[in-house]
Amino acid sequence: MIEEYKKLIEKASFLKKENRLFLEKLKKVPAKELDKMTNQFHQEAFEKIDCLQCANCCTTTSPLLKERDIDRLSKHFKLKPGAFTEKYVVIDEDNDYVFNSVPCPFLQEDKCCSIYSERPHSCKTYPHTDQEKIHSILYITNRNLTICPAVVVVVDKLKAALKRDEVKK
Repeated sequence: MIEEYKKLIEKASFLKKENRLFLEKLKKVPAKELDKMTNQFHQEAFEKIDCLQCANCCTTTSPLLKERDIDRLSKHFKLKPGAFTEKYVVIDEDNDYVFNSVPCPFLQEDKCCSIYSERPHSCKTYPHTDQEKIHSILYITNRNLTICPAVVVVVDKLKAALKRDEVKK
């Protein structure tokens, strides 16, 4: 991971409590307004952040796997779902299916995903800052602040935007 990204994640870790409180306050922002801002800031963040220079999500966490992910990946590897699950999957403390190793078993040395076209849905949508109903997943945003530098950029932009709005009032 490049130094700039490390610094963003370190900053977010240092501001963990402040960020948690800020994200709690976001529940008061009208849902459509928050979605619009977050989606815009997501686009802006990924104009600067290159996942292939980072891959921290793939090296530090395991995605949540749904049955349809397991079925698709099983077909990709020409395995029965049970055989795929036995080889690559465990059930975590939340009773969710996740990959059995971190870093991801499909992360290559060049930080590319060897199953990119078949990757799990939670990988496709990560870091979940360009979705609707952000209110309902702010706890995930909080968790991802210490994993993904793009989430740090999104939250910093939200802080700045809401601070500007407060000044206008």
